[in-house]
Formats: sequence, C-alpha cells, structure tokens
Amino acid sequence: MPEKAVDDVMEAAVGAHFSGLRLEALRLSSPSAPSSPSSARASPAAAAAHSNGTVYANGTAAAAAVELASPSAVRQPFVIGVSGGTASGKTTVCDMIIQQLHDHRVVLVNQDSFYRGLTAEESARAQDYNFDHPDAFDTEQLLECMGQLKRALPVNVPIYDFKKHRRCSESFRKVNASDVIILEGILVFHDQRVRNLMDMKIFVDTDADIRLARRIRRDTVERGRDISSVLDQYGRFVKPAFDDFVLPSKKYADVIIPRGGDNHVAVDLIVQHIRTKLGQHDLCKIYPNVHVVQSTFQIRGMHTLIRDRDITTPDFVFYSDRLIRLVVEHGLGHLPFTEKQVITPTGSVYMGVDFCKKLCGVSIVRSGESMENALRACCKGIKIGKILIHRVGDNGQQLVYHKLPMDIAERHVLLLDPVLGTGNSANQAIDLLIRKGVPEDRIIFLNLISAPEGIQCVCKRFPLLKVVTSEIDYGLNEEFRVIPGLGEYGDRYFGTDN
Repeated sequence: MPEKAVDDVMEAAVGAHFSGLRLEALRLSSPSAPSSPSSARASPAAAAAHSNGTVYANGTAAAAAVELASPSAVRQPFVIGVSGGTASGKTTVCDMIIQQLHDHRVVLVNQDSFYRGLTAEESARAQDYNFDHPDAFDTEQLLECMGQLKRALPVNVPIYDFKKHRRCSESFRKVNASDVIILEGILVFHDQRVRNLMDMKIFVDTDADIRLARRIRRDTVERGRDISSVLDQYGRFVKPAFDDFVLPSKKYADVIIPRGGDNHVAVDLIVQHIRTKLGQHDLCKIYPNVHVVQSTFQIRGMHTLIRDRDITTPDFVFYSDRLIRLVVEHGLGHLPFTEKQVITPTGSVYMGVDFCKKLCGVSIVRSGESMENALRACCKGIKIGKILIHRVGDNGQQLVYHKLPMDIAERHVLLLDPVLGTGNSANQAIDLLIRKGVPEDRIIFLNLISAPEGIQCVCKRFPLLKVVTSEIDYGLNEEFRVIPGLGEYGDRYFGTDN
C-alpha cells in the first residue's frame, strides 16, 4: 500500500461541528413517501423463492431456504460503508469492489435512495433546500432496510426522482440478502447507528476542484440543471455541508482512499481483505477454537511485504518477526490467568492478573524455529522443545526426532509452525504431545498463515485444541502448497532458498 495511504489511515479529521445549514422555514418532511416504506417482510420460503433475482446474486432457492430455515444458520453479511464528498468517486470505487468480488453475492445500497420527498411547497423552492444536510435523509427507514438485509431478508428500497425531488410511490428496487452489502453515500458515517452496522468503513478522498467539475457535469447532463444553479447550490449548501458534516466523519474511516477509483492499489488491497474476512467468517463460525488476529492495514501491509517474492532476506526476516510477535501475543491471551493484587509506586492498589506459570513452547523443525525468538521475547526463560518430522511426499510422514521438557504433561504448550498447510504434520506433532500426557485443551497451535484444508484437518481431529493465526489463505494447489502462500518459509527465513 502506498506510504501516503498508510499515513491517511491514521489521520483523524477535526471534530464534528453542526451548524444547522438548512433554512428553518423549510422544515423537512416526507408526506409524499409511501406509508409502507422499505421492508418486504417475506417468509423464509418466499425469501428463498426470490433468491435468484438479486443483481450480482448466485446460488439456488433451495440453498436459500435451508439457510433461512434456521435463524442460527443465517450468515451475517459483510457490510462496507463508503463515504466521501460529492462526486469524489464513491460509486466508481463501489463498482470496482463489486467487479472484483464476482464470486460472492454483492449488493449496493445508495443513501440517495432515502432522501425525504419534498412537499409541493418545498418543491417550488427547491433551490433553497439543503440536500446535503443530515435531515434531508430518512435515516430511520435506512436503518430499517439495513436491519432487514443483515437478517438475510429481502427489502424494497425506494427509488428517488432527482428531477421531481420525490420518491416514485409505485416503484421500488428489490434487494435480496447477499454476502456483501455496500452502503454508499456522503453522510453514511454521520449517524452512529448506521456506522455500527458496518464491518469496514472507506472514505474516498478527492481534490475539491475535481469534485466540483464532476458535479457540474453530472447535474447538468443527468439531472437537467443549468450550470448557474449548480454553482449556486454548491456555494450555499454543498461546500458548507462538506466542511461541517462530511469531512468530520472522515475520522471514523478504517481506510482512506486518495484519488478515488484511480487508486487501484488501495482498491485491490481492500478486496483482498474482504475476501479474507469472508473466508475466515465461515471457518471461525464452524470451528470456534480457531482465532484469527484482528486484521489491520499494518498487518495487511506486512503480509504484502513477506509474500513478495522479490523481498530481500533481511526484510523478510524483519517483517516476519513482527507478525510472529503479534501471533504469539495473541496466543498468550488464550492462556489461563489468575487474579493478582499489587501496590503501585503511588501506594495505590491495582487489581491485575498473573501469568500462567507452567508454560513451554514446542517448535516443529525447522520452520517453527523461526518463531522461537518472538516467544522468548514475550516469555522470559521459557523452555522450548523440538519435534522433527520427515516428510516424504505429503502423505508419507515419519517422526524422526523429538526433545521435549520432562514435565511437559504438566504444562500448557505453544506449538510453533509458521504455515498450516494440509495439517498432516501438525496432526502428527499434536498426537505426540498427547501421547506424552499433554491434555488436548492445553495445546495452542500458533502459525502465520493457514489453509482452510489444514484448519479442517486439525480441528476435526482435535476439537479442544486452539489454533491462532494471522491470516487464512484461499487453499492448497495440486502440489499441496498454500495459495497465495509464502513459498518455502524456512528457506526464505534462514536464507537457504538460493
């Protein structure tokens, strides 16, 4: 990810300031809005019958019926909020995300669909109406629609006529349940209730002059307005509203994309993150003993570096060590703790916790040895055992060597291997630990990346063991290599890949 984009992610905009921009004489109301707003409150069977009608949808009605038959089986969609100033390129970014997520059901919901309809009196003075103020939107109806979609139920989204400034009372846009919901609009970050629905928030940041030029072109060509009225509206309402409402909401964004749709690198990273989260969602739901370190763009950035085949060995080691440290810290968080009271230098009492005393690490030689330094840095003086497994192909495996602490049966064990591929070697190592008397629920398997096949192989056989990883990859290829993967991790880490 470009350095500027990383900096922008950390950027916090100024605090929100609300100036009440709309004319008080034009109280916002919506008598022209339909009395039965958004929801198509269909039964599970009806929802299933319509499951093939969604734009960007695939799957069968039978599958939908099975999903909706049990509320506990309903998959929570991944909700992305996309905000930014007028004509900043939000729609372009959304379209790019949708195109790249072609193997998932994706639906786009526009905040513009939820404009309140103007009365006849308000329509006569539409030039004095502030369409960029939060009160111009029916947020309650937006929340109702999004709530239905998050419960995997179809909804009827209003259609707004920008020339008449009213909703089409007889027409709706049918939106069905999807894997991914993209909510786009200038003020989707303004209301905390709407923000709370989102799993990812993206702010599209584009130069003001470019946005103004785009708005002039759009409003004159698509909405039948003249340049003079567009400029007047921009000066009176659009720019002040951007300064008072849109720009302050930038601080809530998880990702800030400079240059909008022209920033292909940022969009590609976002799509990869979404794919990863969608895959992790299913596996973590099936196997509650799988724990994935919460992804940030710092973590994604480090993964991008160590996965690059052209990275130098020193850089590969440096960023691998940083990621391993995060995985180790996350794994330590799953160990049992006891309460402990201490006296602080100020003479005050602090009620804290005490670390687990009986702990050791076990590395699967030789890639697992790359994780030992991070473990020692976190746990001073920790004992570390080793297991060497000779691999002949992927199915013929033979234990060659092991050296473990004598009292390992009394300890919690952190099993170290940076890559979980097929899971065969991991299973053999776990089998050995259990034969040595280590209870299954006292083993925590730490790795940098995992293949879904490996997770399934390990977790089905050892349901009480915990797996902690920083990222779940797509799967294995014909050669049983993790894709996109890291290559031969041990060779790359120890510099023996040449």
